[in-house]
Amino acid sequence: MARKILLEHLNVPGIETLEVFRKMGGYQAVEKVLKTMSPDDVTEEVKKSGLRGRGGAGFPAGMKWSFIDKKSEKPRYLVCNADESEPGTFKDRYLMEKIPHSLIEGMIVSSYALGAKTSYIYIRGEYFYVLRILEKAIAEAYEAGFLGKNILGTDYSLDLHVQIGAGAYICGEETALLESLEGKRGNPRMKPPFPAISGLYASPTVVNNVETIAAVPHIVNMTGDEYAKIGVGRSTGTKLISASGHINKPGVYEIEMGLPVEEFIYSDEYCGGIKNGKRLKALIAGGSSVPILPEHLITKTANGDARLMTYESLSDGGFVSGTMLGSGGFIVMDETTCIVRNTWTLARFYHHESCGQCSPCREGTGWMEKVLHRIENGHGKMSDVDLLVDIAKKIEGNTICPLGDAAAWPIASAIRHFREEFEYHVKYPEKVKDPKHFFYAPFVSEKMNASIA
Repeated sequence: MARKILLEHLNVPGIETLEVFRKMGGYQAVEKVLKTMSPDDVTEEVKKSGLRGRGGAGFPAGMKWSFIDKKSEKPRYLVCNADESEPGTFKDRYLMEKIPHSLIEGMIVSSYALGAKTSYIYIRGEYFYVLRILEKAIAEAYEAGFLGKNILGTDYSLDLHVQIGAGAYICGEETALLESLEGKRGNPRMKPPFPAISGLYASPTVVNNVETIAAVPHIVNMTGDEYAKIGVGRSTGTKLISASGHINKPGVYEIEMGLPVEEFIYSDEYCGGIKNGKRLKALIAGGSSVPILPEHLITKTANGDARLMTYESLSDGGFVSGTMLGSGGFIVMDETTCIVRNTWTLARFYHHESCGQCSPCREGTGWMEKVLHRIENGHGKMSDVDLLVDIAKKIEGNTICPLGDAAAWPIASAIRHFREEFEYHVKYPEKVKDPKHFFYAPFVSEKMNASIA
């Protein structure tokens, strides 16, 4: 049985309440840091732990904290990014819904380390019911003296607020989130300046993901050195994975970094194998914005090494033969999946969610959707396949925020690994439209198609 940290007490009845959470050791980290540690001590423990941002980028959290402008006379802010909008990712919702006090305790400890006296949780609009759960838990924390003035009799005070968004994927980008939090349209900002220098209300700000913040109290309690012993290399600790798709046991799993991808897919402890005994075809390992991997690169890297659930192993080989751990949105696809249709669905999403601020993203995502639509519906041309690759290249790296890259990478990788399937749609539009072949559209090759026909 794998070690659990964030979800250790998940099944304890009443764990969502402050009373039960405290019985399970909750808020011990708050008492420890306020009474025995300085803010710099807390930051140092997070650095030692090797904790990396769990929202997608994987940037070292302690290093990010150290960038905050401590010389500024302006107030400092901690903002929790709970705008979990990445398709295939739902682990933050699960954590907030089941153990809300784990996030609140993390907000208190992290705010203390940063010197923030006011902090915010920005939650996506579709999580309205989770908002009510958080508000109830925050009220309990205020009543117990863990929030408000002079927490636990010390000179540290903190006010914590929850702000609900309007359901815009772009607000998952930290500067767009800050714009929205200020009451503006959620458009990403040009950087620099970075939020650590000029963030919320032009003040020093740190934006961290729900899972990242929730891990901080555990690091404080066990020490950073002990936390760093879990995992492999620079991928330390545990990670929450949102597993979905054609698997027998979809859900949220906490894994130790370094678990083999093959074990995660086929072990009864985790995904339980491919549903209905089908063959594994493809995988999106870190949410819809990361490159897709074909079956032969899922369990092993291009060098033949076992593919591990770590930042480094999943990215081994770059985007030619690797992908990213990202947000941990683990989407498994079996042999009946039509890669073309799947890619078109993703293109529709990114076109819809583009803020429109950058021309390459605004226009490029629209063109990719249109081209994929005609290929999927039997009106494509062979030149359309290369056209998609060209559009993706012109978007990548040419936008203010990473949404452009997020739209380009899945399409470029899908064509790189499944080009025959795109060409099949162009060559045999009448077969793709046929109900029988529509279900079995995802042929890896024409030979495989012929064997089924």
